[in-house]
Amino acid sequence: MSYDDIVAAFIEPPATPIPAPTLPTSPARRLRDAVEPIATQGWWSRQAAERVQALGLGFFDGYVWGRAAALGQPSAAAVVATFGVFEPALLGRVYLHGSSQCSRDDVLAAREQGATASLEQLVTADTAEAISAPILAAIGSIDGLGRPLFSGLRELPMPSTPHGRLWRAAELVREHRGDGHLGACVATGLDMVTINVLTEMWLGYAPGEYSATRGCLPGAVDRATEQMHERGWLDDGALTPEGRRVRDEIEVATDRSQDALVSALGDRLDDVVERADVVSAKVIAARAFPHDPRKRAAG
Repeated sequence: MSYDDIVAAFIEPPATPIPAPTLPTSPARRLRDAVEPIATQGWWSRQAAERVQALGLGFFDGYVWGRAAALGQPSAAAVVATFGVFEPALLGRVYLHGSSQCSRDDVLAAREQGATASLEQLVTADTAEAISAPILAAIGSIDGLGRPLFSGLRELPMPSTPHGRLWRAAELVREHRGDGHLGACVATGLDMVTINVLTEMWLGYAPGEYSATRGCLPGAVDRATEQMHERGWLDDGALTPEGRRVRDEIEVATDRSQDALVSALGDRLDDVVERADVVSAKVIAARAFPHDPRKRAAG
């Protein structure tokens, strides 16, 4: 799948705009959504995608190996456990293929160079520093307990440029929340497919519409949907109040997992969010991130 295919499938705005989901406005959620388009320039931007492609990687295996490389040279089982919300057999195969095509150093360099080049076209160095400096200061003061992707990413050498540091700061926030969210999901006792279906319906997708991009097969989605009906979480193709309550509780637990980061940012958080929102709007306008607002919320 070429990058132009990715653009056509995910990035080009649809003829009919997709309504944005109604989301919580907690500090942790606001921070996460503000930095999401910036954090993902390591795979959504053309500059990064083309550098990764030059290493012999496709879009998805570049995404998987690129993120997993922060962990070193992990086993496929470790990658599956750490990513958590992808179909295990698919993710394991993609990881093994991607990691066989190029070195860890090369894929990390391609992502950093591409993300940096993308952001250099969209934001001044001063703005990049104004966003990244308080985030990186806050990140340095918190621990990594139970956060493998965040901790691995934090151990990598810090990019030397303002735009590289902006990308890394945003990525660190993303992985910090992602690790915390996976812990919140595990604590519910739900399986991977049910968690995906619950989240996609919470955001306004149809069952399977988003979870299919994570490798969930139609039969598995059907079984999860049927079980959600039996639990009283679904009715007439929509979440019931009880189903929404279950997903809202996962959101609250995810937010709680970021209390230390939010506290470390303190009164700088609002300024960071406002500035990052402006940059992210430019990223989306530049066709370097999907226009679907549900995708931005889902991560």
